[in-house]
Amino acid sequence: MKKLVLAASLFLLTLVSCKSAKQDIQFTTLVQSSQSWNGQPLPSYPSQEPEVTIIKVIIPGKTKLAWHKHPNINAGILLKGKLTVISENQDTLRLKAGDPIIELVGTWHYGINEKNKPAEIVVFYAGTKGVPLSVKKD
Repeated sequence: MKKLVLAASLFLLTLVSCKSAKQDIQFTTLVQSSQSWNGQPLPSYPSQEPEVTIIKVIIPGKTKLAWHKHPNINAGILLKGKLTVISENQDTLRLKAGDPIIELVGTWHYGINEKNKPAEIVVFYAGTKGVPLSVKKD
């Protein structure tokens, strides 16, 4: 994990020190937190072998995802459309294109695209090798 953090830090330092011929490179923090979107603290990172996964999910219009939970920390950004996320406690988050999300960890929830157009989200998982990205509720 330390090697991954060091490599990411060196990459960011390289980017910060670079300028294009036309304009400066811009950085915008979309979200930074030690809590999920409903205010719950994120768990500590595991000590097992890390595995980073990035996925793009396209949710068709008028589609509800199954109840599920994530065993590992993950965050995403909604690229297109609108999406509502509802937890087992009825906490509700409404996302529109461009909104970031720090997902719930270990809490049952589902997403729903109530619009006719597809919603598109990219999700980044900071997981553990061999652990699933999500678990569906029976």
